[in-house]
Amino acid sequence: MESAEGMEIEDEKSTPGPSSAKRFGLKNSIQTNFGEDYVFQIVPKDDWTSMAVSLSTNAVKLYSPVTGQYIGECKGHSSTINQISFAGPSTPHVLYSCSSDSTLRAWDSRSFQQVSCINTGPSQEVFSFSFGGEGHNLLAAGCKSKILFWDWRRTKQIACLEESHVEDVTQVHFVPGHESKLVSASVDGLMCLFDTSGDINDDDHLISVFNVGTSIGKVGFFGATNQKLWCLTHIETLSVWDWSNERAEAIFEDARGLASESWTLDNVDYFVDCHYSSEDDGLWVIGGTNGGTIGYFPVKYATSRKTVGCPEAVFQGGHTGIVRSVLPMCSSSSRNGGGIYGWTGGEDGRLCCWTSDDSTTTTTTKSNTSWVSTALVDKSPKTTRRLRHTPY
Repeated sequence: MESAEGMEIEDEKSTPGPSSAKRFGLKNSIQTNFGEDYVFQIVPKDDWTSMAVSLSTNAVKLYSPVTGQYIGECKGHSSTINQISFAGPSTPHVLYSCSSDSTLRAWDSRSFQQVSCINTGPSQEVFSFSFGGEGHNLLAAGCKSKILFWDWRRTKQIACLEESHVEDVTQVHFVPGHESKLVSASVDGLMCLFDTSGDINDDDHLISVFNVGTSIGKVGFFGATNQKLWCLTHIETLSVWDWSNERAEAIFEDARGLASESWTLDNVDYFVDCHYSSEDDGLWVIGGTNGGTIGYFPVKYATSRKTVGCPEAVFQGGHTGIVRSVLPMCSSSSRNGGGIYGWTGGEDGRLCCWTSDDSTTTTTTKSNTSWVSTALVDKSPKTTRRLRHTPY
């Protein structure tokens, strides 16, 4: 059963600039379940007509990203869903998922029925997957300490890399625009770059190894040709790499401390994701508090003084717990019809829709407003450093 709660939105605007930014408001929030279930990930369909939401109930629910209307549910996994992703334009209705139940599944998002399933074997949890290669028919999956490959057209396993990592492979991603290149990341603190053309094996296809030094949680690509790589670890460190030149461009061991010092809200307790804008060639790390507030912090990795800057967007008043996923809709704003910035999901089981559209505003209320102002980001030189949150 789904419930939606309308929220008031502040109609006052401030001009974006060094010490101020556009105001955002909470349009509505949807309680995906009742109880202690929560949201893992939100991903969009290629044409943005629906979005899929993976939940701790081991199910995937689909909603309209414009109205928030519930569409349907895909059920079949028996353990944690670790990643979901829609297929590309050639098969837009197909939704993929992988799980700790040792399976990768494909679903028809129109009928909500499973259409294909690959079983990786007993106790072989699947943490991540990616499609690449010629025709995007090569499927790679990160498992315990292995990277498995299938020809998706025949659902036939064609290779297994088992010498590059010694612990769980948390991430596998084919590099956009370089479809034979695959990056893997692991709890062992290593990122590996492979060339998957030809017959795949550990000896001949490993190109580079990047030592991050601690357990890796999430990686992603950015830059004009996706030649750069950001990396977030399980102890909330951040690093930026150039995989084409095999070098680290910036390492932020105290990224969370830098972010915490840049605003006057509670300490940043965790990082959710990174966001890249090709128009600005800018990279932001998205940090959050245990109370549910998140901010976009610019990552200044290419300057002489490498740092994490003051937040350029803040979303507050929607969540009451840790935020697990952020889905911006800026690139599709001309189609979404409501000035919607995007959606967030968290451990409070809520999906929150954020908007910057004046036409939906009602009365002014600071409690439901998300923005960045001088009062929020400016600090006195006498301000002392806050204590860092310790997760363990």
